[in-house]
Amino acid sequence: MYPKSFTARYNLNILVYHEAYQMIGDAITREKQLKAGSRKKKVALINSINPNWDDLYDTLLDY
Repeated sequence: MYPKSFTARYNLNILVYHEAYQMIGDAITREKQLKAGSRKKKVALINSINPNWDDLYDTLLDY
């Protein structure tokens, strides 16, 4: 849909992890924490929540 978007450029097509927040400031703080972490820590976080790396997109539709 958006050929120059991040997801299109890197061929990303499944959602394996997400967090929801009520306050935008909390979400921004958490995003900065995640970005500062190593790839190993990010993979471990995904594995702790979604060990099969299933696509979680449909779970967002339930919110």
